[in-house]
Parts: sequence; C-alpha cells; structure tokens
Amino acid sequence: MTQPPLPTPFPAEPPATSPAAVPTVLAADLTAAELTHLSQNPEAALREAVARHPNSPPELLGVLGESHPQAVLSNPALTLLRLAHPGLLAGWPGETVAKLAALPEAPAWVQDAALRHENILPRLAVAARPGLSEQQARNLACNAEWQLREAMARREGLSADLVEMLAADDDYDVRKALAARERLPGHLLERLALDTHSFVRAVVARRLDLPLPQMMALADDEDQDVQATIARRHDLPRGMREALAASDHPGVRAAAMQAWSVPQPWLARAEHDPDPEVRAALARRPGLPTAVAERLARDPAEAVRRALLDRDDLSETAILQLLQSPESDIRLHVASAADLPVQALEQLARDPDTTVRTVLCVRPDLSPALLLHLSGDPVAEVRRGAALAEHPGAEVLGRLAADPHLGVRRAAAAHQELPQSAFAALSTDADVGVRLAMAGRSDLSAELRTRLRADPSELVRQEAAERPGEV
Repeated sequence: MTQPPLPTPFPAEPPATSPAAVPTVLAADLTAAELTHLSQNPEAALREAVARHPNSPPELLGVLGESHPQAVLSNPALTLLRLAHPGLLAGWPGETVAKLAALPEAPAWVQDAALRHENILPRLAVAARPGLSEQQARNLACNAEWQLREAMARREGLSADLVEMLAADDDYDVRKALAARERLPGHLLERLALDTHSFVRAVVARRLDLPLPQMMALADDEDQDVQATIARRHDLPRGMREALAASDHPGVRAAAMQAWSVPQPWLARAEHDPDPEVRAALARRPGLPTAVAERLARDPAEAVRRALLDRDDLSETAILQLLQSPESDIRLHVASAADLPVQALEQLARDPDTTVRTVLCVRPDLSPALLLHLSGDPVAEVRRGAALAEHPGAEVLGRLAADPHLGVRRAAAAHQELPQSAFAALSTDADVGVRLAMAGRSDLSAELRTRLRADPSELVRQEAAERPGEV
C-alpha cells in the first residue's frame, strides 16, 4: 500500500542565513600550525585549499586526503614530501590512500604504495582501477587475501588462464564472483554448476546463458535454495517447472510463484497451499485477482496478510479485512496508506490501538466529524494528535483548548488556526507551557501581549517581549 509522507502541521523554521563566503586563496607564508588550525573550519572549500597548500604538514595531508584526495594529489609539495619521507603513504590512513589510488591520475608510486599498505582498502582500490597491467592483475589474482582475489574475479578483460585459475580458487566467495561474470567458457560453467558450495551453484542457476543440461541438473540440486533459484526461471521446460511448483519444500514452491509468468492453475493451488510462505508469495504477485486478494486478507497467517501491505491495488473489501488483523502494526500500516475508503477511516477511528488512532488524526482526508470524534478520545495522546491536524477547524480547536490535559492545551495553543475565542483563557492558563506557546504567537491582541509581558514566568515574559519589526 502506498505510504505518503504525513503532513507537517506547522511551517518549518526559515533557513538560517548563509555565512559570509570564506576566502579560499591562502597566503603563501602560512605556517603548519596555522594551516592545521584552518583545517578545522567547517567550510569544505577552505579545507580543500589547506590540502593544496605546500606548507601543510604531511600528517595533516593524510587526514584531509580522505575528503579532498585530488587536492592532496595536486599539492606541489607532495613529491618533495615523498622524497623526505620514503614511507609517507604507509603512515597515512587506509581510507585516504584508497581515495588517492582510485583517482585516474594517480601516479605509479601512489599505486605501488597502496599495494604495500597494511590496510586492504588501498589494495582493493588498485584492484578496481581500469587498465591494470597483466603483471599487476596476476599479482592481485594470486594474492593471499581472498577479498582481492574476489575483486579480480569480477574484473572484465582477465586473461583466460587467470579466469581458469580463479574458477578453481579455494575460497567460495572468489568462485561465486567468477560465476557471476557476464561471459564464461562452457567448460567452466559446467564445473561451477557442480561446485561444492551451494552459494556458487545458486549464482550459476541465475545465469541467463545457462545451458539446458546444467539447468536440469540444478533443478534436482540437493540444496533447496539452489532449487528455488531455478524455480524462479520462466525458461524452464514445462515438466520441470511443474515438478518444482509441486516440490515438497515450501521455499521451492514459493519461489515458483515468483516466476515472470505462472499458469493459472498454479494460482488456485497456491491459495490453498498449507504453507504460509507459498500463500505470501501469491499475495505479492502482480495482477492478483481481486477476489483472491480479498480472501488472502482474511488468511490466518500473519505473513500472508503482511505480504498484501506491499500492494497498491487492494479493493475496499480487502482493506477492511486487513483492519480486522489482530496485529496493531498491520492496522497502523493501513492507517498510513493513501486513498483509504471512508468506511476504513471510520473503522480506524474506533481502533483499539492508541497509535493507530493518533496517526489517523493527521490524515488530510479525515472528515471533520471523525476528527471531532477523535478530539474527544479518552486518551490524551490521541487528542493531542487531533491538535496537530493541519486544518482541524474552530470547533475541534475550541474543544482542545479547554482540554483537561496540559499537553493537549499546549498543542492547541501553538496551532496557527486557533480561534480568537480561545486566546484569553489560554493566555491565563495555569500551565506555564501553555502560556509560553501563547506568548510566541504573532496574532495576539495588544491587551493579551501586555498581560503576558507581566507573566510570573520569566520565560513567558521573554517570549512575549517586543521583537524587532513587531507592530
């Protein structure tokens, strides 16, 4: 069900005035201490200027390089710093070196330093660079860290022998990454379809170019997740699809309901499936017949009814059925949905859950009669919700202004549409919070403002004090 943003009852605060522009052309004779101090400035352009300044100390560049890598790389003193400190980048944070190594213009010495860094992030950044040499690619593909081999397995343009080597890698994550490559030789597809790890076989089962023999073998896989992956395909032979749709495993039957197209008899069978996972999969199918959705809205299984919440084509009958759910968060989800029928709104106004009734109060399509009903709710939180409605009307606000609960009166006192008839009583309210809300109003009469400027509370007096531009 479509979830629109809840309306804001009062206008947002005006944006703060932008600070004056910070100069980004720095004096050439600034000291390292001065530059370090400037680097704490919140203005990004100033910090970038510090990153470019030749007097910035190396440890400061190491910090600034994460957010301003190009500025650090173009710093005219970087080459000299490298000569003075042979292990310069080794002492910098891995995040910074990774950002530098990922830049297209990163020189070879930066890439070499990244490959030797103790943190893996710079090495991963190099592994992701286009245009690696054959030797660089081979070194990374043979690295002891599986994350680097996995990154290489994803790269296009690997030589055939490296692809062959990674397909036989000891780590299943590497083989899984290789199985997802767009193009693989047929003999490797056959091998990976028989992989010892089910995650690898599941990736193979998703391939668009999966040959029929491997497809049939994976349909009979010992692992249910692999079978489920195959069951979602719509290019299976009809007999194989039927067998998977009638599997003994609920997860496989549910997956069969997620295929692009499903024969009509399967829908009827799934509606009466003993496992809620299968019925939930049916509830999510596009184009679900209205009558089926209405019956599923009465399903005893919570998971099935929750699956219907993702739909935006439910009939009024189905919505009303969902409102009978014992789970309050399901009813709350419905209460927040767009375009609810009047009967559903009326039912929600009588919902036993306080949060459901409170959320209902701020709906812009709630009738004045229902909002008036909610303004008399026995729970103060709901009545306060009515005071937060965008246009509650004079009758509702008048009732809430006289509410016995101070939190409700505070909300009413702050509402921009509060009727003038309630001003006097709220300006002399026993609660200082109510009087404070009234003192902040711009539509007070001179008499009431004068009275509030003499209030016993200093906070109220300050709020009611004359402000610049006030008439």
